[in-house]
This record gives sequence, C-alpha cells and structure tokens, in this order.
Amino acid sequence: MPMRPCWVEISTRRLEENFRFLLTLAASHVELLAIVKADAYGHSLRICAPAAVRAGARWLGVASVEEGVAARAMCPEARILVISGAFPGQGAAVVEHGLTAVAWEPWQLDELEGAARAAGAAAGSVPVHLEIDTGMSRQGVSPERLSSEAQEADALVRILERFTPGSPLRLEGVMTHLFAADEADGAVTAMQLERLDAALGRVGEAGMLPEWLNVGNSAALLAGQAEKIAGLAARHGMKALLRPGLALYGLIPQFNPQFEPPEPPSLTVARARLRPVLSWKTRVASVRSIPAGAVVGYNGTFVATEPMRLALVAVGYADGLDRRLGNRFSLLVRGARAPLVGRVSMDQAVVDVTGIPGVEVGDEVVILGSQGGETITAFDLAEATGTIPWEIFTRIGARVSRIAV
Repeated sequence: MPMRPCWVEISTRRLEENFRFLLTLAASHVELLAIVKADAYGHSLRICAPAAVRAGARWLGVASVEEGVAARAMCPEARILVISGAFPGQGAAVVEHGLTAVAWEPWQLDELEGAARAAGAAAGSVPVHLEIDTGMSRQGVSPERLSSEAQEADALVRILERFTPGSPLRLEGVMTHLFAADEADGAVTAMQLERLDAALGRVGEAGMLPEWLNVGNSAALLAGQAEKIAGLAARHGMKALLRPGLALYGLIPQFNPQFEPPEPPSLTVARARLRPVLSWKTRVASVRSIPAGAVVGYNGTFVATEPMRLALVAVGYADGLDRRLGNRFSLLVRGARAPLVGRVSMDQAVVDVTGIPGVEVGDEVVILGSQGGETITAFDLAEATGTIPWEIFTRIGARVSRIAV
C-alpha cells in the first residue's frame, strides 16, 4: 500500500563521502568512530550504520545496549561502543553480541563481569572503556587523587582495581567527553585534556596499558584537535579514537565565538566538502482559495487580509514539524518559499502559495533540504524554534519513512 506522503531521503553516497573526508582530517594515526546513536541522529540506523562501515568505519557508537544489538545484526564485523553503558540485566546481551560497554561505576563492572563469568568468557576477553569525568559532571569517574589520610581508596583507584589478571574484563580504552569543543578559544578543552593527561598517568601507575584513548567529537576534529589528542595518546602508549557525529551527517557545528580569520584550515576545507545527508519532504494534499477575512487553522491565529491561495501539506507536529513554526517559517514549494499560515496541526499544515504560480495537488514540498535555488537547513529550523540541529533531526517522527537514495 502506498505510504502517506511524508518521508525522509538519506543520501548514503554523501554519508560515505563525508566519512572518508573526515578520515583525511584525522590523519593515518587516528581512528574514527562513527556515531550512529539515537537512530543515527534520526537518519536511520538501518541505513547509516552499514553505509559508515562501507566507507571504512571500523567502530560504531551507540547510546544503548538495545541500539548495539540492532547495529550488530546489520554490521557483524564492526566494533560497537555503547557510550551510555549497560543497565542492570543488560550485561548478558553485551557479552553475547560482542559489544564494548563504557563504564564508570563499580556496579556496571559487576554487571559485566557477572555476565561474562556466566557465559564462560576467558580472562581479558570482554573489553571495557573507562570514562573519566574531566569537568562535565555528567558521567565518568572522578580522576582526583584523595589525600593520603583518606580512609578509603579514591574512585579511580577502586575502578582500576577491578581489572585483575583473572577477570574476564579488559581495560581496552579510556574516554572522556569534551563538552566545549565548539568554543573557539579552546580554553576549556585544554583544561579537560590536562586533567585527562593526569588521569592517564594514574592509570599507568596502576600498571594498566589500555589500547585506545577515546576522546573528541565533530567540533574537536574540525577545529584541528586531532593532532593534539593523538599526541596525548602517544605519550601514554595509546592510539587515538575520535567520535564524529554531526559532521558525519554533513553539518558543521557552530563555533562560539566564530573563528576570526584565519580559521583552522581543517574547518575551511570542511565547509566546502561536507554535504548534508538528510532531506525531509512531503506533498501538497489539496489547494483552495479563501477570501479576505477567512481564518486559517486552530484558534484562528491567522486571518487573511486579502484573497489568498493556500496549500494543505501532509506534515504536522506528530511528524516532528514544531508547532511553534506556524506563522513564522516557510517551506519550499516549486523552488519558492511558502510561508506556514495558522497553527501547525498534529498531522497537517497550511502554506501560503498565493505568489507561487501553478501549485497543484501532488507537488513536492521540502521541509528540510534544497529545491530549485532555495535551501532550508537544520540550523534554520533550529534557530526558528530555539534549539539545536541535533534535536531537529531526532524529533522527526518514527512514522516518517526513511528512504535510502
């Protein structure tokens, strides 16, 4: 049966090209992990995870064990990192599906170790990435060393002691989140990397030799931080693993404040090379003419001041089109901007096509993407609704079909 005409098109070619370009910024001594969490930022895990692997990604990043299990079914050879860790009762799935969990709490290690022993896992066969909190205060173990008078070992020591030679768990990586990599002066990132350096020293003191230093997002990569992170990794006998997300899908994070010329060369090149992967479209369902004085939509928030021609389009807030966009944003019809008039309904919206000749039922309408010489970006939608592009993508409803093109 034909589907309701509200869909998203995903360009796998662009995604693959974006990943290969990002590899050139990372250089040969840095590995990239493709972030495909939250259904690949709303782009479709089913479509994007295999595309990233085809482009050369050996690592995929997901938020949950459930996402990891789904990714494993599609990408049997990929390394899959569960960034938010395992929850109680999920350790068995981590072990069964060969996932790599991030951990920072003792109970998480209990969960993983218990599941590994129950499965008869060999010593050191279950990899774990330990997250260090370098200032975000969200997840991660505190790296601070307590005074010698402290009655019990500090948090980092307690965690490291769990990786005993006979344990099935292996400390494969250390990671942190750079929470201000999009701040152009880099001061916060420098502070975080200093704290991470000290923590890595403590890991070495404990006799641990993790393979991967897992740190850095799209902003860090585009701002030219890959060399610095790789240097930090090398000082501790590790390899660097960066985690691009937004850039993989063709968007460049907005740096604050904006770089004054000259901006990092990596960012300049990225502006020319990265291309958006997602387009969001619908169609005109009906067209009507209304007289001056007619009201449009719920509660009559729009009143026509002159005769108008209106097009009903098959998209609403249940699809992810923010209700606040009514009377303040435009969609693209026949290559022109058609203002949304009246409130956005749950399943429909109305646009003004008075000044666009020839609009008829079945015409394609672009919500996010390009048509003719006009383009609507995720940044445009985010600015109009007071949010960020990540949320624009992940708000697109599950009932909106994702189609690989």
